[in-house]
This record gives sequence, C-alpha cells and structure tokens, in this order.
Amino acid sequence: MAPNGQDISIHFQTELENRADIDLVVVVPTFRRAEHLVKTLKTIVSQRPDVPYATLVVENDAEGLAGAEAAKNFFLQHPSNAAVIIAHRRGHSHACNGGWATALDLYPNLRALAGIYDDEVAAPEWLDGLMGVQEALGADIVGGPQLPVFEGSDGQRWKHHPIFSPRYDETGPVPRLYSAGNVLLTRPVLDSMARPFLDPALNLVGVGDADFFNRCKAKGFSFAWAAEAWVAEAVPPHHTTASWIRARSRERGAISTLLEHQRDSSPTGRLKTFGRSTAMLAASLPRGIKLWVQTGLAAAAFYHFHVASGRLMGEFGLAAGQKHEPE
Repeated sequence: MAPNGQDISIHFQTELENRADIDLVVVVPTFRRAEHLVKTLKTIVSQRPDVPYATLVVENDAEGLAGAEAAKNFFLQHPSNAAVIIAHRRGHSHACNGGWATALDLYPNLRALAGIYDDEVAAPEWLDGLMGVQEALGADIVGGPQLPVFEGSDGQRWKHHPIFSPRYDETGPVPRLYSAGNVLLTRPVLDSMARPFLDPALNLVGVGDADFFNRCKAKGFSFAWAAEAWVAEAVPPHHTTASWIRARSRERGAISTLLEHQRDSSPTGRLKTFGRSTAMLAASLPRGIKLWVQTGLAAAAFYHFHVASGRLMGEFGLAAGQKHEPE
C-alpha cells in the first residue's frame, strides 16, 4: 500500500531533474493497450511546455503488466522525467485515483496535472494549449477535444454523430466538463477535492469523470475549453456499428440520470429527473430531425430518442455501463 492510501506499487522511475522542481505531471492510465500506449508516450515526451514536467503511467492490469513493461522500455530509450506505477485495484476510478494521488506524492510541488488516455495521441502543442487557456482565463479546470480517428473503413461517416463530436466548439469558459481523457487540473482543485477523487462506486469510464466534475462545480471551481489542445482518439471498428452507437447513446442518458440522482436523491429530486426525461423523450423527434439536417447522417436522427430512453431506463437501473476499464 502506498503512503497515499492507494493500492499502488512503483514499477519504474527515472529522475532527470529534482522531483521537487517538477511543475506539471501528465498522468496516463493504461489497460491492455501496450502498443498504442507507446504511441501516446511518444506524443507526450515530444511536448515542450515552458515548465519542467514528468509523465506518470498507471498500469491497471496487475497480472499482465504489458503496459508497464512497454512504458518502462520506452522511458529507457527516451530518457525523461517519468514513473510507472501499478494500480492493483481494477477499474477506471481506481486507476485515476492512484495516478493523481501518486503524482502529488512523487512530485510535491506540482502546480497542475494533465490527463490523457492510452488510446489517444496528443497534438504537438497540447500541453501549451491547455496551460495557455488556463493562464489566460484563470480557469481551475481546462478540457480539450477528443477527436475520433476511425480505424474501420466505414467509420468516417460517423464523424459528426454527437457520440464522437466534441462537447464544445470554441475556446473559452464552459459550464462543465465530462471526461478526464483530455484535461488539466490545477493544484487548488487537487488540494480541495476529497479523496478518492473519483468515486470507486462509479467505476465506469465517463461516469466517475462526470461525477467528479459535477462535485468540482458544486465547490465553485471554474471550467474552460481549449479548442486547439486536441487529442486524437482511436476508435475501433466495433464502435462504429449502429448497435454500439445506440447502446452508447442510451448509456449516456443513463449516466445523466445517475448523476442527477447523486446530486438529489430525494423523492422531489427524482420526480424532477423523471420529468426532464419524459420531456426529452417528447422532444426527441423534432430534435432528431434537426440533427439529421445538421449532420447529414440519418442515424443521428435517433440520438436524442436513445438518450431519453436511456435516461428512463436509468430510473429503474436497467442501463448498464459498457466500459468498466479501457478495452
């Protein structure tokens, strides 16, 4: 057990600079994507921010360790400030919690923490983009686009579907964020939020992230969007089938219901959530037609219907999450 209370062990560590001098840490959770993890790391070590930074890889496959070994070999060949740790408890929330807490332990003077997933690669000036927007706007948390890169020949037609489109279009203040797959968290956020940061009871990709950001918003932290600080996310062929997109849309709706219940589980709160769900279902047809016209994608016409039906399914616990850890 690590000093931070997480079930963590150190697998590998390098030190080119004094750890106390590190201002920024990039945390990369990984689960059975060793080959793509190396692609991710290449784009991280090529960053040239104006502050000393380190990379922290969090292996979440304690039995296989393919990602940990791939990261270790990479850092031996590409010397940089880096550490590879093992999060022995399986799941997205455990991996993020272990990584964020360990970053604070290993690099005590860090001023910000950036997050990226192991199925993504970063833009050449990704860190500069996140940090520049944070400094310009004084935001506590900054997010950026996760742009899809479709691996299947049929995938490109889904590019403008809401499941794959960025939440926001322009750089500037935004009301909230939803994913920790491209984010910058400032030190005040890390110091103020209760640990574990992501609720282990919401151990699903997307659910724990969104719940954490909801709690950050409730504490008064501000959010911003950095449109140029993109990461490119690999989308496998089976994620571009109509059945997967339908299920993912319903899951998105179920997640929103779950988070609303988290905020207010009283009978009145649940009734309000149910009312919003039924209103969304009633409006799904005209909204779907509008989305079809905007995107030129007929299948997108059903998106709002599937989200609304997922919300209603979530009322009765019928919509299960698809991703308990990265695939």
